[in-house]
Amino acid sequence: MIARYARPEMRRIWSEEGKLARWFDVELAALDAWVELGAVPAADVAAIRAGATPPTPERVAEIEQTTDHDLAAFVDAVAEQVGPEGRWFHYGLTSSDVVDTALALQIKDGGGLILQRIDAALASVVRLAEEHRHTICIGRSHGIHAEPTTFGWKLAGWAFELDRARNRVRQALEGCRVGQFSGTVGTYAAIDPEVERIACERLGLEPEPVSTQVIARDRHAELLSTLALTATSLDRFATEIRHLARTEVREVEEPFATGMKGSSAMPHKRNPKVAERISGLARVVRGAAVVGLENVPLWHERDISHSSAERIVIPDAFLALDYMLDRFRWIVDGLVVYPDRMERNLWASHGLFFSHRLLLALVERGLERAEAYRLVQRNAMRAWDEERDFGELVRADPDLRAHLDDAALADVFDLGATVANLDSTFDRLNRLAPKEVSISV
Repeated sequence: MIARYARPEMRRIWSEEGKLARWFDVELAALDAWVELGAVPAADVAAIRAGATPPTPERVAEIEQTTDHDLAAFVDAVAEQVGPEGRWFHYGLTSSDVVDTALALQIKDGGGLILQRIDAALASVVRLAEEHRHTICIGRSHGIHAEPTTFGWKLAGWAFELDRARNRVRQALEGCRVGQFSGTVGTYAAIDPEVERIACERLGLEPEPVSTQVIARDRHAELLSTLALTATSLDRFATEIRHLARTEVREVEEPFATGMKGSSAMPHKRNPKVAERISGLARVVRGAAVVGLENVPLWHERDISHSSAERIVIPDAFLALDYMLDRFRWIVDGLVVYPDRMERNLWASHGLFFSHRLLLALVERGLERAEAYRLVQRNAMRAWDEERDFGELVRADPDLRAHLDDAALADVFDLGATVANLDSTFDRLNRLAPKEVSISV
């Protein structure tokens, strides 16, 4: 992921330095396990710990020019820092033991940050939803006016979706919280299974029940699919913001500070460019999910066809989603909401959103549904075509007045009644997120 769309903390996790540090952690955990089992001298491992540090990416790359193998280059770069004790470094292991287990640690770290970002975004959405619990606006289906809703109700749907995303991400992260120290083709031919148990415990991982020299990639495919689904939820929210920000609608607007420019050519522009950026990056994360699925079928016990693609898509999916969540929260926290414009748009369709209530009232008075529908639709089409007030047309229609008196019509055309049953959902909503969420930056 290019630096433009990478937050510093997540970038550190997936940097070359971060990767090599985790490789080093895995190797040391294995050495500690060997010491505990009495197979490697404790003094030698102590010397390695005292004399070695994670090598620099530059040094590993320099050695790799000869080895043409990055993990082997890493092992050589560590061993050269110490004396004869370095012979125990990488003892009994194969490359995938280190790479896959370290990847699990990076996923664990990155996943923790993603969960923090989801919590923060969720808290912001809940706050804004509560603020606009009673801000009535028109609901739209097919892009056409349907019936009234509230802006807070719209946001409540986003909050519950984020909560589902949070639960899915947690589950997928747990599926990837496994390590392996099982050697070539995973049969423990050169390593005691107790090394795996002890080392994984030290690293906060569970041993992979059966590895075949690699951890099965269905785990990573599930994770990438979950990250993609979370990104797609953000895409849905961003798309709604983009629609509501259109000039003809203008019910909301992205934050726009003094000095910002919406266009290099048109000074009047205040575009929903961050929401558009979220929609664009969602495509990147969805693409990563496809690669994750393609990485599942490897040849026999293992090949490395997954490796090259995975080195790109797993970091990029985490980096992009982390950035998207941060920017989404920024939008929500600074979103400019125009209740007056919402009200103006609400009435732009001449009160036609009362048609369903009118239909139900006629059915309740004994009319056949088809006949009631015909009478309501007749007046609705006139309101559309002639740009007349729907309520006035209904009150002047003798066929309708034969069934509905003034009191009944007053109930039909009661705007408050259209959104009277929303409070129970907000009670559930406010249990989703803490009021204050702090995250690292």
